[in-house]
Amino acid sequence: MRYNYFDLLSEISDVKIIAVNTSIRDIAYLRKSYGAGRWRKLKGISKVRLPDGTICRAKCIGTKRMESVKKT
Repeated sequence: MRYNYFDLLSEISDVKIIAVNTSIRDIAYLRKSYGAGRWRKLKGISKVRLPDGTICRAKCIGTKRMESVKKT
């Protein structure tokens, strides 16, 4: 079974936050699997190559845990 449906060809740009902590539907799973933190759901634009060889721009959506920095 193939899980990689495309290859990223460029950096993800125009990154925007679309949900924070409890606004994320899968927050319980993320916290249980990867630990507590300030979770953000982000979207951005990137150039990708599809399995048939077509190159296009696509919207990329994912979640990221922001580490808190403690000042001593």
